[in-house]
Amino acid sequence: MAGANRRAAGWDSPCSDASSNKLEMHEPRRSESIASCSSNPYKESMKNPYSSIRCLFSSILVVPLLAAVPLERAVAAEKPIRALLITGGCCHDYANQKEILKKGIEARANVVIDQIHTDDKTTRPPLAILGNPDYAKGYDLVIHDECAADVSDPAQVEGVLKPHRDGIPGVNLHCAMHSYRIGRPNDPVTLGTPHGFWFEYLGLQSSGHGPQEPIAIRYASDTSSIARGLTDWTTIREELYNNVHVFESATPIAHGKQTVKRRNGEETTNDFVVVWTNQYGPKNTRVFSTTIGHNNATVEDSQYLDLVTRGVLWATGHLTDDGAPAKGYGPGGK
Repeated sequence: MAGANRRAAGWDSPCSDASSNKLEMHEPRRSESIASCSSNPYKESMKNPYSSIRCLFSSILVVPLLAAVPLERAVAAEKPIRALLITGGCCHDYANQKEILKKGIEARANVVIDQIHTDDKTTRPPLAILGNPDYAKGYDLVIHDECAADVSDPAQVEGVLKPHRDGIPGVNLHCAMHSYRIGRPNDPVTLGTPHGFWFEYLGLQSSGHGPQEPIAIRYASDTSSIARGLTDWTTIREELYNNVHVFESATPIAHGKQTVKRRNGEETTNDFVVVWTNQYGPKNTRVFSTTIGHNNATVEDSQYLDLVTRGVLWATGHLTDDGAPAKGYGPGGK
């Protein structure tokens, strides 16, 4: 009866043991804590002296959790793609093109580009990657935009290829297709031989180009997410690279058609693959390439930069089926 009177008076809390008069701490139900703490704390303390303690513990737990939400969201943000851009060598304005590419790609996707560049204008530029097979360590992608036709030592070429054989994706622009030649570029390739090292990586063998004239680029319909939604376009005067051989591992994305006039006045129209992807090596490394991109005006064209950026995202696995950047890999990490 005394116990009943004490409960009626409100002194026995759910945390007390009437038989032993000892306080037993227990974890209140979440709904119970919220209900108690949402009422007048003064009245609650009069009814139940342990209610205010429960409210205090709830506040201590809830406030840090709320404060932690922005931090958790920040941690969840996608890390940018780390890309290494290699430029230098013969016949192109790489000093300006490297900056055009860096600015244009970084503005279109969540990518951070570092550069290895040489001002050397020969066909054998002293690129810092030569003789250093670990040059791509820590990067998610290598963009080859060098022009190094006479870098032909097999050991050096294998060193350039090692990161890609190990699984680091590659993007190759314009004269990269005419770099690292071992042997005569028109000769048929025997897979696995030094002559074929670079061509196997690219997925396409090219040996030269004609005079500069506009190139009409047409995308194959829906063959790849890279081309989805892109419209055909015609470049300014550009170099159209030939196709000696397209490997079975390659998938053409776009063709380029160019009409040139010979010295005798006759016109010739050529039609070659100008954009493609390849699966390379034992790890089926993703490789994207385009032979377009000789002149600065082409490189800074939004249609060109859109295409190359999609190649970067596809190669690293961050391009959706509809051709958009995956979540977190758009401009500014969107």
